[in-house]
Amino acid sequence: MQIGLRIDVDTWRGTRLGVPRLCDILSQRKILGTFFFSVGPDNMGRHLWRLCRPAFLLKMLRSNAPGLYGWDIIFRGTFWPGPLIGAGNEAVLKRAARDGHEIGIHAWDHYAWQTHIEKQNQQQISDGLRKAWQVIQDATGRSPICAASPSWRTTPKVLLSREEFKFHFNSDCRGTSIFYPMLDGEKLPTPQIPNTLPTYDEVIGVNGITNENYNAFLLDQLRPGELNVLTIHAEAEGITLAKTFEDFLDEAIKRDWEIVPLGRLLPRHTDIPAGEICNEIIPGREGWVSVQKYF
Repeated sequence: MQIGLRIDVDTWRGTRLGVPRLCDILSQRKILGTFFFSVGPDNMGRHLWRLCRPAFLLKMLRSNAPGLYGWDIIFRGTFWPGPLIGAGNEAVLKRAARDGHEIGIHAWDHYAWQTHIEKQNQQQISDGLRKAWQVIQDATGRSPICAASPSWRTTPKVLLSREEFKFHFNSDCRGTSIFYPMLDGEKLPTPQIPNTLPTYDEVIGVNGITNENYNAFLLDQLRPGELNVLTIHAEAEGITLAKTFEDFLDEAIKRDWEIVPLGRLLPRHTDIPAGEICNEIIPGREGWVSVQKYF
């Protein structure tokens, strides 16, 4: 069984501290994954206003967000301008690329994308993608080959903007199978590799799931013969949850399961079906999420 490993890097702290730790963990086990980097301003602390929303507040309390992510992330960009993540972290991005991991774009401004991507026009989206593309290109010496929407929030304008970059694939939604997205009756040429597994912050503290049994729960969600894509975050599994993640990897290796970059999941000799993307509310997340539409 193959498990696709998607690594989202949302913040300055996750880049500076989490990515090198994850590179070490993966290198020790000869595992490669797909890193998606946010490289513009780190304004994640501006999410604090969402505490007035019960669902978001409950999630923050349930996951012990300050302990999980660190107070510097919680307040980043609130009382002072957030720093540019890519500036000064070029060596970190280069290390991930040098180690052989796939490198993709997460966002220029993660906060802006997560909070109002649906309000951005195509020019704004394209400009952000170009800026992120250039930072990653300059840091790693190679072009990013893929992109992944923060918080699995995408729009038709996002999908169209991505096409100018000729990415190998995108990972913008939740779902169960690889597909070509349909837009206005036309099949776009870049396949989607959806996330299939829940993330730590979505399930911890729910239905009896604790840090002690989280890995057992996650391993039980894997399905032989089906698409399995796990998303981790440099801010969590690369720092506070590093030991938990190492234990997960070691158990998967013990079971002879192969952990691979997302690009390795693309079928080589079979047709990829077309499908649609819609927005839904899913357990454990606050607000809408893009999902693979089922017929």
